[in-house]
Amino acid sequence: MSNEEKQLTKEEIKAQKLQARAEKEMNDLLKERRQKLSDLQAQGKDPFDVYKVNRTHTSNVIKEKYDELEGKEVTVAGRLMSKRVHGKAGFSDVHDKYGKIQLYIKIDDVGEEKLKTYKTFDIGDFVSITGRVFKTKTEEVSIHITDFELLSKSLKPLPEKFHGLKDPDLRYRQRYVDLIINPEVRDTFFKRTAIIKAMREFLDNKDYLEVETPILSPIAGGAAAKPFETHHNALNIDMYLRIATELYLKRLIVGGFERVYEIGKNFRNEGIDVRHNPEFTMIELYEAYADYNDMMEITENMVAYICNKVLGTTKITYQETEIDFTPPWRRVTMVDAVKEYSGVDFNEIKTDEEARNIAKEKGLQFKKKLEDCTKGDILNEFFEAYGEEKLIQPTFIYDYPVEISPLTKKKRGNEAFTERFEGFVFGRELCNAYSELNDPIVQRQRFLQQLKERELGDDEAYVMDEDFLNSLEIGMPPTGGMGMGVDRLIMLLTDSYSIRDVLLFPTMKPLA
Repeated sequence: MSNEEKQLTKEEIKAQKLQARAEKEMNDLLKERRQKLSDLQAQGKDPFDVYKVNRTHTSNVIKEKYDELEGKEVTVAGRLMSKRVHGKAGFSDVHDKYGKIQLYIKIDDVGEEKLKTYKTFDIGDFVSITGRVFKTKTEEVSIHITDFELLSKSLKPLPEKFHGLKDPDLRYRQRYVDLIINPEVRDTFFKRTAIIKAMREFLDNKDYLEVETPILSPIAGGAAAKPFETHHNALNIDMYLRIATELYLKRLIVGGFERVYEIGKNFRNEGIDVRHNPEFTMIELYEAYADYNDMMEITENMVAYICNKVLGTTKITYQETEIDFTPPWRRVTMVDAVKEYSGVDFNEIKTDEEARNIAKEKGLQFKKKLEDCTKGDILNEFFEAYGEEKLIQPTFIYDYPVEISPLTKKKRGNEAFTERFEGFVFGRELCNAYSELNDPIVQRQRFLQQLKERELGDDEAYVMDEDFLNSLEIGMPPTGGMGMGVDRLIMLLTDSYSIRDVLLFPTMKPLA
C-alpha cells in the first residue's frame, strides 16, 4: 500500500469518527429534548395542550409604532431563534412572519422559578411573550419580559449553518427548515404572492374575469406536451391532468365572456431542470375582438405594472445582468432573427428540399426524420439553435411557421406563417400568444395534420378535440390569447437561478 493510499485511509477513518460523534451528539440532543417534553407533561404543562394565543402585536408593528408603544404591554408569539441567558438575566430573539424582535428577561420581573423554566427552552421552540416595549442602550427595540408561555416544543434541533450542508437538495426537500433559517427565502415567496396579486389586479382593472377550468379532462389538449394519465373508476375512463387551459378558456369566449383569464397549475410529464418542473403555474388570458398585436401590448404592460408594483422599477438585475422591462419591448420576426443570429435568410429559401440541405449542413437534429420536415419546421429549429439564447432583453419573436402553430390564424398577407409570438427574456421563453384560429374547418384540418405528426414520431403533437371543434362551429369571435409561465416570471423578478427556488415544494425524487 502506497503512502498516498495510507493517508487516504487515515482521512476516511477520521471522517467516519467525526460522523459517528456527530450522530451521537444528535441522538443525545434528541433524547434531551424529548426528556424535557416528558418532564413538562409530568408537571401538567404539556405545550401541545395550548390551543390559542391572544397575540396583540407582531414584530414589525412594534418596531414601526415604537413611539406609540413605548412602555406599554404587548404580547407577541413566534419561534425562539436565539437565547443568551446566564445568571439572573439575558437576551433572546423570537421570530414571527414579519421578522424578529429582541427579548430581555430578568429574575426581578419573573421570579427565580420562571427564569429557571425559561432557561430550559430550546432554539426552535414556539413561545408567547408578554412584556413592556423599550429600547436597549444600542437603540434596538425590545420587549422586557413579564410573562411567557411555551406553545410548542421543537423535538429536533435546527441546523446551525444551513447553507453549509453538503446535500444541495435538502433545502427543497425540507422547505419548512429552509424558510425558518433563511429570511431571503421567505422574502422570495412573499414576492411570489405579491407578483401574482399584482397580475390579478392588472387584469381585473381591465375588466377581465378570472375563471377556473377543469384540471382533469378526457383529452390533454392546448399544448404540445406529454400528459400525466390517470383513471376514473366510477366512469371507467382514462383521464389526464391538464397540460394547458387554452381550449376550455376559448369555450368561454364562445359563451360570451369576452375577456377571461386563469392562473393555475398545469402538469407535463417531462424532464426536470432549472427551468422545468412537472407541476407548474401558468396564466392564460383571452380577449374577444383582439389580435396578437394587442396581446403584445397587454403582455409588456402587465409585466411592467407588476415590476413597478412589487419592485418599484421596471429595471431589474437577473444573474448579474441588467434587464429592462420598460415597454415597448423589441419586436423581431422569426425569419429576421434567424438571419441575424445564423446568417441564413429563409426569405431566399424557396423549397423544403433547400431547407433540408441547409439543416443537414448545420447538423440540426429533429424529433422526426429530416425528409419529413418542412421549411417551417426547419426555420423553427434554426431559431431554437441559433437565436433563442441570444435574446437577453425582453423581445417578442413573431410570425411563426404554420406547421408548428396549429391553433393560430394565418398571417395576413403571407399564409406560410401565423400571427403568433413568443416573448423571450435572458434567452428563455416567457410567454406564447396568438391571433386565435376561429375557423372550425381549418382547425379540423390542423388537428388532422397533428395526428399525422404523431404517426411520424412526435408524441407531443396535438390530439383531436371534437367538443372544442363543436364550440368553434357554434361560433367564436376574433380573439387574441396569451399564456405565460408564472414561475419563470417570478424567477426573473426575484433573481432566482432555478425554478425550484420559486416553488415552495418542487417535485423531487424520493430518497431511497
